[in-house]
Amino acid sequence: MDLSFLFTKPVSAAIGLSIISIIYGLILTSRVLSHPRGDKKMNDIADAIQEGATAYLIRQYKVVAVIGVIIFALLYATLGLISAIGFAIGAIFSTIAGVIGMSVAVRSNIRTAQAAKKGLAQAFNLAFQGGAVTGMMVAGLALLSVSGLFFVLLRLNQGVVTNLEPLIALGFGGSLISVFARLGGGIYTKSADVGTDMVGKIEKGIPEDDPRNPGVIADLVGDNVGDDAGMAADLFETYVITAVAAMILGSLTFVNNQSVFFYPLLLGGVSIIASIIGSLFVRLSGESIMRALYQGLGIASVLALIGFYFVTVNLFPEGLGSISSLNLFYSSIIGIIVTIGMVIITEFFTSKKFGAVKRIAEASSTGHGTNVIAGLAVSMKSTFAPIILISAAILVAHSFAGLYGIAIAAMSMLSLTGIIVAIDAFGPITDNAGGIAEMSGLPEKVRNVTDPLDAVGNTTKAVTKAYAIGSAGLAALVLFASYVQELAKSAEGINEATFSLSDPNVLVGLFIGGALPYLFGALAMEAVGKASMSIVNEIRRQFREIKGIMTGKAKPEYAKAVDIVTSAAIKEMIVPTLIPVLAPVIVGFTLGPKALGGLLVGTIVTGLFVAISMTTGGAAWDNAKKYIEEGHLGGKGGFAHQSAVTGDTVGDPYKDTAGPAINPMIKVINIVALLIASFII
Repeated sequence: MDLSFLFTKPVSAAIGLSIISIIYGLILTSRVLSHPRGDKKMNDIADAIQEGATAYLIRQYKVVAVIGVIIFALLYATLGLISAIGFAIGAIFSTIAGVIGMSVAVRSNIRTAQAAKKGLAQAFNLAFQGGAVTGMMVAGLALLSVSGLFFVLLRLNQGVVTNLEPLIALGFGGSLISVFARLGGGIYTKSADVGTDMVGKIEKGIPEDDPRNPGVIADLVGDNVGDDAGMAADLFETYVITAVAAMILGSLTFVNNQSVFFYPLLLGGVSIIASIIGSLFVRLSGESIMRALYQGLGIASVLALIGFYFVTVNLFPEGLGSISSLNLFYSSIIGIIVTIGMVIITEFFTSKKFGAVKRIAEASSTGHGTNVIAGLAVSMKSTFAPIILISAAILVAHSFAGLYGIAIAAMSMLSLTGIIVAIDAFGPITDNAGGIAEMSGLPEKVRNVTDPLDAVGNTTKAVTKAYAIGSAGLAALVLFASYVQELAKSAEGINEATFSLSDPNVLVGLFIGGALPYLFGALAMEAVGKASMSIVNEIRRQFREIKGIMTGKAKPEYAKAVDIVTSAAIKEMIVPTLIPVLAPVIVGFTLGPKALGGLLVGTIVTGLFVAISMTTGGAAWDNAKKYIEEGHLGGKGGFAHQSAVTGDTVGDPYKDTAGPAINPMIKVINIVALLIASFII
């Protein structure tokens, strides 16, 4: 096969490979939708979930659109039309990725529940295919947006691009949607979950997903808007930001070398093919669900590395400056190693098979307080290994190829987004399938299929969040390096040496930046608390006023609960999302570029710790509850289970709202700083 087109027309090749990913996603969509939907009762429940999820996204994006139009106008006035269009492309493509992923997920759930009647393998395969749609769409649209805009810039500038502000604006557009989708969806899903569990499980003593609970549809809707649409927007943005940061840093470090623009795009392109092939090898043999998922990831990783070597030695046959082509390839290997390492570490702290989760479960047998203490300890402890891994990756990649090596490591890590998101999006589909099975009264054997899928889905969601956070750390570091290089280019005398801890401006910036993830996380947690109060009061009202709900003679007003939690989530998401947009502007224009540099570093450092701690600890709390529900330590309804429900309630906003939202928050701050760098000198 003649693959010379990859190097004679690399941008066109990247565009073509991204389109292949989108086409494959459409093929999977057709396959998923060809499966049967089940009986009328199942359809009524699934339709209610779909309607609620769609209504939430429409209201969320109406709010985001207003803010987006304002920012579009500001960018047009300050940076010009092309940059404003780049911002719009990033925002629109990110929205499309989330909407398509969620739309397929809310149509896959009922089909997975129906397939569960035939057995574990059938339900697993269908759920994974539904999740793979999201993965392939995210990877394809992300690569298409970057390579497509760069193609336009090449045409407008006669083949030589020097102004990369449109690409930065593209990343900003994706970042804006990401922080809203992650935070808004997270507030929705966890306020619905917490409120529903507090009244249903604790006050009324009814099982999870019981149709008598007025909040159950809102809870099932939340799985889709938070864990599917939110994650899709998050990783779309991370992918775009990483590719753009690598291109910017490459252009600033290796002036007049166009190949540094093509390299990240081709890494993403070959990984799309690797992810597609890897997804074909996700097949269940026996009952080892995680092994089936990791089998696909392993094959995709190996194929990606083969592709990386081929691309590197052909694109840089004589190396890049003083860096050999092999050293560039070794940097790309680092990204794959970090991906695999984050998967292993996160599973160790969140899987029911290992000691961390079992210790939380055992602590539950002595009370609610000991459960919370054990969960907090696990959440704090879980930060050390990932930070050591990321630190080692930074040092090794830098030793191979300097700052550009770190950028390539980050890009190779993000290039596997397709298969990683497929593994993640599998989770909310199986969760919804279990809810539909419970609410429609399907036989217990169906729930015995969906429950283990749901438990694995909880771990895979934690793995993907850790992957997103780890890659965000590398991407943010590359963005910071680009910020420093941009300052050096814009004003003589400003370079790395000026960011000294003896400079009070830098120190103040560090302090403010270090505090921002805590402030952001606190506001996100408070938002869940406030929104939860709304849904709790509504569920209590319905139990109190609608006679016959508990006996099954009266039907709860599900739509009312969905509407209340939607309104509360939209209202509560606005203030926290303004922090990462406004903070760098205020600090940059009042305290100057040195303080802003300190702000960026402070946000990256504490943001990584807070995000990893929250996402991993929350998942460990959740799986400790599931471990007890399997029959350990007294099983469902026992004292240990009651304590575990409390821990899970605390962990829910940790792992699905505040923690994941810190990831895009870090990158928004860095991308805004990069945009305003030339204005604050």
